[in-house]
Amino acid sequence: SNIRNINYQLNQILTKYKAGSISGSDVNIRQYIGEIYFMRAYCYFDLLKKFGDLPIITAPLADDEAILVAADKRQPCNEVARFIISDLDSAVTYMKEDFESKHTRVSTDAALLFKSRVALFEATFEKYHKGSGRVPGDNNWPGANMPYNSGKNFSIDSEVDFFLTEAMNAAKQVADNAQLTTNNHVIEPQPGVITGWNDYFEMYSQPSLANVPEVLLWKQYSFSLSISHDAAYRVKTGCADGYTRTFAESFLMKNGLPIYASNDYQGDVSIDNVKAGRDERLQLFVWSESTLLDSDPSAPQYSQPFKKPGIDNSNQEIRCITGYQPRKYYTYDYTQTPNDELRCTNACPVFRTAEALLNYMEACYEKNGTLDADARKYWMQLRERAGVSTDIDATIAATDLSKEKDFGVYSGTSMVDVTLYNIRRERMNELFSEGQRFADLIRWRSFDRMITAKWIPEGVNFWDNLYLLYDADIKADGTSDAVVSGKEQGKYLRPYSRNLESSNELRDGYNWHEAYYLYPIGISDIRTASADRDINNSNIYQNINWPTTAGGHAEK
Repeated sequence: SNIRNINYQLNQILTKYKAGSISGSDVNIRQYIGEIYFMRAYCYFDLLKKFGDLPIITAPLADDEAILVAADKRQPCNEVARFIISDLDSAVTYMKEDFESKHTRVSTDAALLFKSRVALFEATFEKYHKGSGRVPGDNNWPGANMPYNSGKNFSIDSEVDFFLTEAMNAAKQVADNAQLTTNNHVIEPQPGVITGWNDYFEMYSQPSLANVPEVLLWKQYSFSLSISHDAAYRVKTGCADGYTRTFAESFLMKNGLPIYASNDYQGDVSIDNVKAGRDERLQLFVWSESTLLDSDPSAPQYSQPFKKPGIDNSNQEIRCITGYQPRKYYTYDYTQTPNDELRCTNACPVFRTAEALLNYMEACYEKNGTLDADARKYWMQLRERAGVSTDIDATIAATDLSKEKDFGVYSGTSMVDVTLYNIRRERMNELFSEGQRFADLIRWRSFDRMITAKWIPEGVNFWDNLYLLYDADIKADGTSDAVVSGKEQGKYLRPYSRNLESSNELRDGYNWHEAYYLYPIGISDIRTASADRDINNSNIYQNINWPTTAGGHAEK
């Protein structure tokens, strides 16, 4: 429906614009046309990530069954990605650079950054899923059976190279002009100091990002318009979430070495110890026992430490289930965090230039098997801001993939090389809690290990020492109302294994199926795309390993 609305607007406006029948500022009109192209690309990319091959629709279709059925032909995902990139190129052509200095409207830089994201996604998806039946040209690709794909030739390796080149070129245009927000390496404010204590932390915790050059697009909120959220409060109390042990252990020491290769690592008997001497992104954006909770004198807990994560919170909606409680998006302005009644108006960053640096690094290495001077420069800039040694080579040399537990170590069932893993590590450590992690793991095909062995997520080391901060009778008996996993399951919290009853399907961990890398197509959609309503005659084919009968489950 969004795409149909966009197509209607775009066709109406372009027809009238080319006829010279729209009055007003030409700069403004072109900007709005560019924004519409961007929005269509954005909607299509969301669908591409879910479904892969898609019908490419560029006009509002008449309510005529024959027209609609004919338009239902799914185009191969590489053609869809090329279409998205074409729309983004059009967006850049029409829009004016810095049309709106406040950056609450889409800009040319935002479009270029998004273009690099799309191209990198498609390149790596095709590379790592080749042969799975999810990539055009595979012997078991369902689209090969459709008459409308007859005669098409697919050179996926060439397509991968094309998309990697597009990703590098688009990312570089943004990265070369990127102004990363400064981290002054202050990890928390002094009591009485509410704002202005660390620009990097506060990039995620201030009402306006108009004066933050790193942020290319952000969402604004307003008390007066009743447009607000409770993110800052939920970060303070917990939100039935939490980072994993694997996540916490992925961050490097400040000397650039992994925790297992450095004598400086203090272990995990407390969260303070986990964070000590580590990458400042871990220190800044995860709570620990001694972190200052409130610096605002108006707060009831003014000048008090965080003390402990909300593991035992009786309200499950605001419990921290792993113990590694997020601090990203927190603000020390107490007027933004008194409760969860949607009272926060802190801005939400949507696009940051830091991503352009990461996109270039990864695309460069995937394309060339080495890092060029620009990729190394960008990597060093990110590490320097994070308070980590810029000696990238020392990190790579010290990395032992057998000791790294992150999903990003793998593509399929094979380990990637240490340089590529460290690029992926950097991406996770920079972009976490910004909505890209799942898509990254999908495109890298990193979930294959769960097909043969279940994965049990773990949190903090609870049973060595941390449990002493909680009531002695904290419920850990494996029943449905248990708060934490029992000591007999191991010292690390297992948030989804605390209930050991047979009704808990996750008590023994998560698994994965091949089918899950793409969403299934609804049976009614397949039927509707057939002139005679016979599924076998439909223009829409089902994604591989999903059934064509209602109520079915993943076949593989």
